[in-house]
Amino acid sequence: MSETGAAAPRPTRRRGAARERLLAAASRRFYADGVCATGIDTITAEAGVAKMSLYNNFSSKADLVRAYLDARHEEWLGLYRRRLERAADARDGVLAVFDAYADHAAFAYEHGFRGCGLLNAAAELPAGDEGRAVVRRHKEEVEALLAGHVGQLLPGRPEEARATAEHLAFLLEGAMARAGLEGAGTRLEHARAMAADLLDRL
Repeated sequence: MSETGAAAPRPTRRRGAARERLLAAASRRFYADGVCATGIDTITAEAGVAKMSLYNNFSSKADLVRAYLDARHEEWLGLYRRRLERAADARDGVLAVFDAYADHAAFAYEHGFRGCGLLNAAAELPAGDEGRAVVRRHKEEVEALLAGHVGQLLPGRPEEARATAEHLAFLLEGAMARAGLEGAGTRLEHARAMAADLLDRL
């Protein structure tokens, strides 16, 4: 440590940068190739860091997977919030959820769009894995956002609002699954149009 103490923060900054590189590399590889097929060596090589650096930042591969899932959730929330800023009313709020999923689908993925990265990962994880709980919480939050917007459209009708939000969540998830299989966001565009029609008939 120098007399001024100025050098002390550097290791933290380096660790922070390495963590971001590792997480970015893991995100690319997990989405493109799958969680189980992606080894630690592949991630560290793509991140350009030593294997020890991974274990200095994540306690295990499972910890890295959970960090990836959390990051993907936050990434989607960012897309949703940007869409919501342009929403004029609760109807637009519902459609902002659909638009945020379409925005995610439009990313320039290495091997093209493969559907919901969270559900893809959950399908590979065993029952009871904490990663599956992360994915479940994400999906529950999305449905809760839909329910909040629909509740504003149906004041005093909470049961109908909850049922409509569940309907919309199923529509969104079904469209996402088909879009992932087809490698394009067309099904999400169709689902948005269906959601808009449903809202207009409330």
